[in-house]
Amino acid sequence: MSFIWSLIVGGIIGWLASLIVGRDIPGGIIGNIIAGFVGAWLGTLVLGNWGPHVANFAIIPAIIGSAVLALIVGFIMRAFRKAS
Repeated sequence: MSFIWSLIVGGIIGWLASLIVGRDIPGGIIGNIIAGFVGAWLGTLVLGNWGPHVANFAIIPAIIGSAVLALIVGFIMRAFRKAS
């Protein structure tokens, strides 16, 4: 059950990051979940493990890390569209 809870929280974190950045994360729900997990890992790595925790995610660093990840993915996707 904790795995399902982690997927839900990861998806919500990815969705919030896409709202903050103003760009959709490619891949829909699966993309949001992946962005939530990777962003949480990056945010915790860079900013530390502080703030409220839900399903083993430090929420504030996870959202910040996911927003940065969404920006980077958006820039890469835009560069590929311009190149083709």
